Amino acid sequence: QVQLAESGGGLVQTGDSLRLSCAASGRTFSPQAMGWFRQAPGKEREFVASIRWKSGLVYYSNAVRGRFTISRDNTENTLLLQMNSLLPLDTAVYYCAAVLGTSATVTFPDDFDTWGQGTEVTVSS
Repeated sequence: QVQLAESGGGLVQTGDSLRLSCAASGRTFSPQAMGWFRQAPGKEREFVASIRWKSGLVYYSNAVRGRFTISRDNTENTLLLQMNSLLPLDTAVYYCAAVLGTSATVTFPDDFDTWGQGTEVTVSS
């Protein structure tokens, strides 16, 4: 069974950068896509970015486009999220997710069937 483990979260100040990583372990890993979601206290889980694993096609939410960059390392089965120009509204628990089955879309939580435990990002003003 595939397991996802996020790392890289922490406490930073407005304007700082962070790089999140998600390592996949388990059986042969060949997802259709992987993505990042986040959930702030009292709010629903929201889409941040995703990437189709083979083609590399990427998608971003309007809130992070231009500031965050999603990438993957196929050989290391690792998903990355480079977050620049962080703002207090970016404060949330960030979750890594994978589509191990099939899904027509890769921007909704229900599209993803495998999730990590999350890593917390706090941006102070």
